[in-house]
Amino acid sequence: MATVNLGSIKFNWKGAYSGSTAYAVDDVVSYNGSSYVCTAASTGNLPTDTNFWDQMSSAGTDGTDLTTTLTTQGDILYRNGSGLQRLGAGTSGQYLETKGTGQNPVWSTVSSGAYSIAQFTAFNLQGETHAGATNTAYRVSSGSGALTITPTATTDLLQFCYATNVEGQQSAYYGQAIGMQTSNSGWTSNTSSGQLAIDLGEHAQGMGSGADSERYQHLEMNITISAGDLGMSAGTQYYFVPYITCHSPAGQIQTGKNSGGSTSNANRFSIMRYTSNS
Repeated sequence: MATVNLGSIKFNWKGAYSGSTAYAVDDVVSYNGSSYVCTAASTGNLPTDTNFWDQMSSAGTDGTDLTTTLTTQGDILYRNGSGLQRLGAGTSGQYLETKGTGQNPVWSTVSSGAYSIAQFTAFNLQGETHAGATNTAYRVSSGSGALTITPTATTDLLQFCYATNVEGQQSAYYGQAIGMQTSNSGWTSNTSSGQLAIDLGEHAQGMGSGADSERYQHLEMNITISAGDLGMSAGTQYYFVPYITCHSPAGQIQTGKNSGGSTSNANRFSIMRYTSNS
């Protein structure tokens, strides 16, 4: 019976081909990325010589070396109309936006609308009694001081909210106004003064008479206006105070009145400043 040496029928891996090595049948080498098996004893015959070698596997196509395209941490790879391209990292908070078919992606900034809130300031109005002389402007809640605003641009928007409960005279007329100056002194009592930057007029609210004899009212002003329309300059600090203006007849008027279960913040003066995002 013939004896078979199992070690002689398996392939023998010899590593990379060397022209000085003697190869026997079934030796296997690598050469230029492919592998070859020896079919006849060979020394110095390249694996591409089919008299001595058969190819077992061929090298695939080399992949793209992305290290030449992506150079910096945070880079993103995309393809434009001609090939692979690098999109460098955007700035903090940006998002990756696709522009659709045939367009390249870009970093974009999240939109926060046309304006953003830049400042808010407010105080509650104190209860006060004013003499109520005709054609007179009374500063409301003078003990609370003034609100200050410094616009960064004349396009800044200012939203004024001024609400107060009042007890006045029957048949009387009153109005709300907001005074503005660059200093917190010398506030006017003249209803026609230029200090009253926003003025609803002395006849804005009637207290009622006859069958409508109610002398209690809740007055509100809510106005949004640009700093430029108020004649303000960027970078300058301005002081704002609320006013009640009295027409006639004369008689005491109470502002900031808390009665009948109203809360203190029902009498309030506030300013919200918005800046343009463009």
